[in-house]
Amino acid sequence: MDLRWPTLEDIPGLRRVRAEAPALIVVGLGNPGPEYAQTRHNAGFWCVDRLAGRQSISVAERRRTVVLGEGSVEGRRVVLAKPRTFVNRSGLAATYLLARYRVAPSGLLVVYDDVALPLGKVRLRARGSSGGHRGIESIIDALGAQDFPRLRIGIGQPPPGTDQVDYVLGAMSTEERQKADLAIDTAADAAVAVLSEGIDTAMNRYN
Repeated sequence: MDLRWPTLEDIPGLRRVRAEAPALIVVGLGNPGPEYAQTRHNAGFWCVDRLAGRQSISVAERRRTVVLGEGSVEGRRVVLAKPRTFVNRSGLAATYLLARYRVAPSGLLVVYDDVALPLGKVRLRARGSSGGHRGIESIIDALGAQDFPRLRIGIGQPPPGTDQVDYVLGAMSTEERQKADLAIDTAADAAVAVLSEGIDTAMNRYN
């Protein structure tokens, strides 16, 4: 069995695509399907949806591993994307997006939930390890690199005695979701700042 991550040549029909290179690809991590829509693990999806709503970008173009939308934010071309795989296979979507748009990993901003951050906190980083997040592990393995920016949205630690998997796949209370929504707004602002001002300036402002 061939367990390699797909390259540009491996993706059917991709050579026929002549997509304009965007200034930034924002990919939010989460699990597809209505049963996961309100779970903590889908905070990355929530951020992409918030950006799409603000900028009137339709995230509806369905490909095998990703659903995406293209548009303009502050005069710069941007792609918003959500993997159609589960979180632990997010590398498939990342590989497709970088190959399709001919951009380096530094042009991919990955947005995802983080139990290591308190609920409502947001952190930007230009590169780094996975921190134990299975989606980021998948992307690092797929790209063979850690040099892509990431935007972490804090969902807090599970209560004592609660399994972490059950926690991230669980829904928030009304009070928790209110705090999370404020963080989603901040994360969306931070993503726009990365696009318009660069990762260093955005980190100084939002970290």
